[in-house]
Amino acid sequence: MTAYIALLRKDAGSDYGVDFPDFPGCVAAGLTLEEARRTAAEALAFHVEGMVADGDPVPDPTDLDTIMADPANHDGIGFLVDLPSRPGRAIRLNVTLPEDLVKSIDAVTTNRSRFLAEAARQRLETERA
Repeated sequence: MTAYIALLRKDAGSDYGVDFPDFPGCVAAGLTLEEARRTAAEALAFHVEGMVADGDPVPDPTDLDTIMADPANHDGIGFLVDLPSRPGRAIRLNVTLPEDLVKSIDAVTTNRSRFLAEAARQRLETERA
């Protein structure tokens, strides 16, 4: 299991926000601290999964001292978010879908594989509950 530093931020009158210095663009939010923590873990997992699917390298975690040395991070509160395991090798599948469904997917994403993987994970979580 690998853990990455997340930074919790909150302005007066706003929700809690979370960002990951090791993963620019990976953000999460929540109305409560618990919701922010949970959505941060989900966001990190989805982000890394997408990187792996795209063939991008996943960085090793940066230590807290290095992250907090950046002035842009001084207003954040650091906490660890576990990435249970780096996703394994992506497997190519041949899937047949109705044309209208493919067009609808393409209208909301530029990465079909990531979109379908996220949808499948959400459905699996619902089925397990």
